[in-house]
Amino acid sequence: MSDEPRKQATETPGRPAAEPGTALRVAVVLLVAASGAVETISFIALDHVFAGVMTSNLALLGMAVGRAQATGVTAAVLALAGFGLGAALTARFARGHEGTARHWPRPVVLCLAGEALLLAAGAVVWAVLGGAPGRTARDVLQFGAALTMGIQSGAMVAAGRAAAPTTYLTGTLATFIVKGVGAGRPNRWVPVRLAGLFAGAAACMAVLRTAPGWAGVVPPVLVVCALLAAASSGF
Repeated sequence: MSDEPRKQATETPGRPAAEPGTALRVAVVLLVAASGAVETISFIALDHVFAGVMTSNLALLGMAVGRAQATGVTAAVLALAGFGLGAALTARFARGHEGTARHWPRPVVLCLAGEALLLAAGAVVWAVLGGAPGRTARDVLQFGAALTMGIQSGAMVAAGRAAAPTTYLTGTLATFIVKGVGAGRPNRWVPVRLAGLFAGAAACMAVLRTAPGWAGVVPPVLVVCALLAAASSGF
């Protein structure tokens, strides 16, 4: 069945829009947890920039320029470039395949699978280097981490109503507060996604502290779990 008939079936005029199923909501939470894990490695173990929060990186870039700190400028530029490239490639690949409330289109799934492979490759490099990469390796890993977060962000945009932001949740939190206080219609899955971000970062930090060489394993495992959850809803 193509995406278009599915879309028509869930968006018939006069009917309430269909809500994403539990499996896809869980998949989104797992992707949020993965982004929290990637941010932990990016900020704590690489060059103190974010892999998926580009507005913060712009501020960090400005501060690095103001301090004439070449290392900070390089790290922020690499993160911005990697994220932009990942999002752009995903947008091109998933063009014309927006998802429905019940399914992620196949290009979105393939993009997320590609993200998992890139994260796994990074985990191998991280493990081989014992969790202590040198300057050049840090630059490559920084770019790669941001690339995966750009892919994930682009995939969630392409997935449409069956997805939600997974790499930058400030707007999500603000919307939850405004709707909860002002309109009385808070989305009960928002606290779950925020908890997922916290849990992913905490778990990765714990591994980074106790077994640094294994910290890179956490993000790809979470993305694979997200894909398995999404698969249970069908593609």
